[in-house]
Amino acid sequence: MGAVKTGLSRKLLTRVLSVYFALTLIVTIGQIFTEYLSTKSHIESELQTLKNTFSESLTRAIWELNNEQAKSIASGLMEVPIVSGVQIRDENGDYIADYGVTMPQSQTQIHEGRMEDHSGGVFGYSFPLIFDFSGRTSQVGDVTLYSNFDIIFGRIEVGVFFLIGNAIIKTAFLVFLFMTAFRRMLSEPLAEITEQMSSFDPDHPEDSKIQLTIHDDNELHQLQISYNQVIDDLIHSQNKLHGTQEKLRQANRKLDDQNLILEQEVAKKTASLSQIMLDLEQQKDELIANQRELRQENENRQYVEDELRKRNAELAHSMENLRLAKDQLVESERMASLGGLVAGIAHDVNTPLGVSVTAASFLHERLENLRSAYNDKSLTNKTMAAFIEEAEQSTLLLLSNLNRASELIASFKQVAVDQTSEAERVFNLNTYLHEILQSLQPSFKQARHQVEIECPEELEIRCAPGVIAQITTNMIMNSLNHGFDSDQQGHIKLKVSEEDEHIVMQYSDDGRGINERDLNRLFDAFFTTKRGQGGSGLGTHIMYNLVTQTLGGRIVANSQPGQGLTYTIRFPKRGH
Repeated sequence: MGAVKTGLSRKLLTRVLSVYFALTLIVTIGQIFTEYLSTKSHIESELQTLKNTFSESLTRAIWELNNEQAKSIASGLMEVPIVSGVQIRDENGDYIADYGVTMPQSQTQIHEGRMEDHSGGVFGYSFPLIFDFSGRTSQVGDVTLYSNFDIIFGRIEVGVFFLIGNAIIKTAFLVFLFMTAFRRMLSEPLAEITEQMSSFDPDHPEDSKIQLTIHDDNELHQLQISYNQVIDDLIHSQNKLHGTQEKLRQANRKLDDQNLILEQEVAKKTASLSQIMLDLEQQKDELIANQRELRQENENRQYVEDELRKRNAELAHSMENLRLAKDQLVESERMASLGGLVAGIAHDVNTPLGVSVTAASFLHERLENLRSAYNDKSLTNKTMAAFIEEAEQSTLLLLSNLNRASELIASFKQVAVDQTSEAERVFNLNTYLHEILQSLQPSFKQARHQVEIECPEELEIRCAPGVIAQITTNMIMNSLNHGFDSDQQGHIKLKVSEEDEHIVMQYSDDGRGINERDLNRLFDAFFTTKRGQGGSGLGTHIMYNLVTQTLGGRIVANSQPGQGLTYTIRFPKRGH
């Protein structure tokens, strides 16, 4: 038997000692860490004690603007063994003194004492400097005292080395004790057992029993008893084997006789099997005929599958054409909305322009009259005063109407440019919504509807403005075209709020509303309640796509017959 590469006792000793080493290391580290925390707590308490010693003198020095004295006190604090850095700031957060190892601080004042840990093992205690003057308190600055890991380690250095040395001594003694015990109680008895077992003789098993010099009734002694019992069982089994072999020889003779009888039976069965083979050959011919019929049926099915595949390809092509047509209809709907806006703005601009032309013509006529009177030397003070008054009225009329036309054109220009562009920019949402409403004013001339916009004045968002214009225009025009009767005075409200970096737009009208069945189909393409009356069914579908795809938000509609319609739109703010 070859030598064992790694003995059992060595493995066991290695595992036991490994566990002990790990436990010793963990306990030692825990003791060192506990000592560190305790020492750090003492140093923090001492830093807080320094506050009571130096805060009053520092407060008075800063109150009296005596920075030199404050710096002198800071230098004195640096002489304290536990202090590695000092920062003194005035009430504006400016540094009066910054000595030693310190950390940068925020500009905000420190209003109460606090302990903070920093990187690199640095920690500090900060406290405000409060000056009490005639019963009134005023904060004149703050102080931060720093300490670090080196100061803590300097205090616990001896204790740490003692803990490490103690752990090393105990570990060395335990290793020696374990190695001696394992060698005497396990390694040497196992070697003796191995040597005796390696001299086992199969021909004379009774001479191969183990004899050990073990006096204790332990596992090795039980192993010796069990092994010797196995030897006894082996001897008994060999005796039984010899008897069984004799019985086997007798059974072989009987088996030969049975083989002769079996061969006769096999001959009979072979004849019967030949008949069965003939029947199987006939069934094989029938199976081949059935296979031919099945092959023909498979070919027919393949032809049908090819035809279905062609029809599927044609159907996919038709679906693509339908999608392109749908996109063209959506774009046409947007252009139609912009065209209606152009027509309304053009009609609304004509009125102030017509008034301006009339006022200019009147002013020109009066100017010609004044010139004739001047040339004829018939100009009087009364005529001049009348001309000035009429000119002043005409000028005011011109300015007011031209300003009105200019505002309409500016609003229309911004909204129209945004609707035809998908460029994103940062803009004021409140101002932009009012510009959209102003561009839609021509649509309200024939009705007495009221539109109310409630939006924070300073709210700014970043997105494509044309998307907001298209969504707002579609909601308002849907209310005008579908929500209100021709003689009804409706009320529309658009409320905008900001929630967790999201914009929430809540639009509502008090029109006729829609039923639950139509509400479930409201955002479907080509769905309209005015089929055949000019409705395309794409307005709400365009709104849904703009909100969910372009803005990355969601839109929900709620309505009941006779109680108006409400849209709730939520999308990310993405501000500047």
